[in-house]
Amino acid sequence: MALDHTLIGVEGQPHERTWTAKDTMLYALGVGAGLSELEFTTEKGQRVLPTFAVLAAQAPGRRLGDYDPARLVHAEQAFELHRELPAAGGVRTTTKVTGIYDKGSGALVTTEATAVDLETGEPVISGRSSVFIRGEGGFGGDRGPRDDWSAPDRAPDHKVTYPTLPEQALIYRLSGDYNPLHSDPEFAARAGFDRPILHGLCTYGVTGRALLHAVAGSDPGRFRAMSGRFTSPVFPGESLTVSIWVDGAGVLFRTAKDDGTVVLDRGRATIA
Repeated sequence: MALDHTLIGVEGQPHERTWTAKDTMLYALGVGAGLSELEFTTEKGQRVLPTFAVLAAQAPGRRLGDYDPARLVHAEQAFELHRELPAAGGVRTTTKVTGIYDKGSGALVTTEATAVDLETGEPVISGRSSVFIRGEGGFGGDRGPRDDWSAPDRAPDHKVTYPTLPEQALIYRLSGDYNPLHSDPEFAARAGFDRPILHGLCTYGVTGRALLHAVAGSDPGRFRAMSGRFTSPVFPGESLTVSIWVDGAGVLFRTAKDDGTVVLDRGRATIA
């Protein structure tokens, strides 16, 4: 069975999700926040890291077809916040597949999500994401839209380096992503890795912390949107350096490992 193209444009059933102050503190620890970020890791005057929006707006995915789940990787992630997230709260999310694109060696499946307040119905989060499924391309479909992103021809305005812990993936998975690719060496080997890799959304969250502190004055209320494309895996214990360019058109960024390998590319952020 190939991928199910009849899913495109069909809205899924609404999914309700609530979270507690403990959940948002655990998320902060999972993406590397620590003693210098107590406003996110303790309950005193607690605020929420903006990238928690990605988890808050998640809904159970529909079956896309018949394929080996070890061949699926997270490709892109974006979100827009319509207001600052509370330490504890809840949303109702609806999702729909917006495209299945033929990339030759695999298929790119894109999805949109809209999350509204459980009580008022007002928009809280808009999200976009995509996954790449190796071996599912070659069906003769559209290759999808192109992105004209390019890094400015100058040095970054900010460079922020954060380490990750050898056990980072084991902490991050407690926020709900129990994919064995990030914890089980045998499963990771099936996917072609010699050991479990870090969650892409953990790399995304580490990058979001760098953006928050470097260009938003550590104020989540100023953080409006973020997007990026995953380009290479990260292993727990590796350090991540975020290069940030700020100009009149907004904020561009790119995240790389110590050896220069880019792991999150084509990054854009909107800061108030």
